[in-house]
Amino acid sequence: MADTAYDFDCLIIGAGPGGYVAAIRAAQLGLKTACVESRETLGGTCLNVGCIPSKALLHASELFEEAEGGHFATWGIDAKATFDLSKMMGEKSNAVGDLTGGIEFLFKKNKVTWLKGLGSFVDAHTVKVGDETFTAKDIVIATGSSVTPLPGVEVDNAGGRIVDSTGALELSEVPEHLVVIGGGVIGLELGSVWRRLGAKVTVVEFLPQILPGMDEEVRKEANKIFKKQGLNWMLGHKVTGAQVKGKKVALTIEKSDGGDEQTLEASHVLVSIGRRPNTEGLALDKAGLQVNNRGQIEIDHEFRTGVEGIWAIGDVVPGPMLAHKAEDEGIAVAENIAGETGIVNHDVIPNVVYTTPEIAGVGLTQEQAIEAAGGDKSKVKIGKFPMMANSRAKANRDTDGFVKVIADAETDRVLGVWMINSLAGTMIAQAAQAMEFGATSEDIAYTCHAHPTHAEAFKEAAMAVQGKPIHM
Repeated sequence: MADTAYDFDCLIIGAGPGGYVAAIRAAQLGLKTACVESRETLGGTCLNVGCIPSKALLHASELFEEAEGGHFATWGIDAKATFDLSKMMGEKSNAVGDLTGGIEFLFKKNKVTWLKGLGSFVDAHTVKVGDETFTAKDIVIATGSSVTPLPGVEVDNAGGRIVDSTGALELSEVPEHLVVIGGGVIGLELGSVWRRLGAKVTVVEFLPQILPGMDEEVRKEANKIFKKQGLNWMLGHKVTGAQVKGKKVALTIEKSDGGDEQTLEASHVLVSIGRRPNTEGLALDKAGLQVNNRGQIEIDHEFRTGVEGIWAIGDVVPGPMLAHKAEDEGIAVAENIAGETGIVNHDVIPNVVYTTPEIAGVGLTQEQAIEAAGGDKSKVKIGKFPMMANSRAKANRDTDGFVKVIADAETDRVLGVWMINSLAGTMIAQAAQAMEFGATSEDIAYTCHAHPTHAEAFKEAAMAVQGKPIHM
């Protein structure tokens, strides 16, 4: 039962991966729960215009490329593939609809009240939604993030020439030349979709290498593989302006440290330079809250803000902006509100790039591990195993990439795992679970893995930490 002084025990602002999971878990724990969401469907950016639709298009474009691009021919399968872009987009929308509708069903099943509209604080226990106000003993801010704008490059998704990630998922034609501004996860995923479907793709990245924050060897290997696939790189460059001229976009580009200005013409431009927390419009000041210099809400280890009864999770708080991180935080914050113990180990959050091959990592990179050891490389042991030597990958003619295990030289405890291969997004779960249990590389090396599987490469990489791989 809700406290008689409040409409709800728990009110969550935002129904993305963090918010809707928090709402369901809170209701399961017996709290009278409401969730504020202004979209027509639940699931936030991830389900509506992010993770799910992009993965649907990645899958569709991969199927087309396999049939049209030669992998079928490798196996003696003769296929002359064509595709219907509108039907492809329709199937993507069906996938989104299935999942967002599923969340609405779960809200009804768990008796979560959906308050439709934009939420903003009136005070620390009161939220305004449309013309109504609602009170709650505990309020969770889970409003997610939005695309970071780039000065001089105005996004116009409706116009369809300069788009953000949302617009790139709705293009009505295959770009003749797509320029992707930003060599991070979203840019590479969406760039690869349109490259497979026939677009020329040029990636402009401010830094000298793609995939900032990932293990350096993985970044270099990805650069090499994607270049071979047809992605064009302009690394160490920045876009300073863009002008739409009919069906063309003229981009002004120069080196990151300035100078050597040049013009690049494209049919379409994707702005993908990162995301920023959605805190504007919440009237945080009325609740006594402020944001830090990155627009984030600071929290403690239990997800409490500096104001009693107000909590925050997901993209609005410090840490990686990942749906699965937000989901785990959603469960944990609901459990904390209910008086239980909710914990998220932020040192073991996997990160995945759903390109072909996939890229995944969890824990420290090699560079971070050495830095944590005071720069002493002898305190860190590395085991690496190439997919070229993995029997299943070899049999499938799918040998790009490797698996890498990073361990403490003294204790053998696994500090990080990084990999690039066709099943990396799935394989990384074993690494995350092993690290959660405090596994050593020897623990992994002496765990029997089924043969023949791609996962054996993880076992061999763990064996390589001690210099004892069998098949290399």
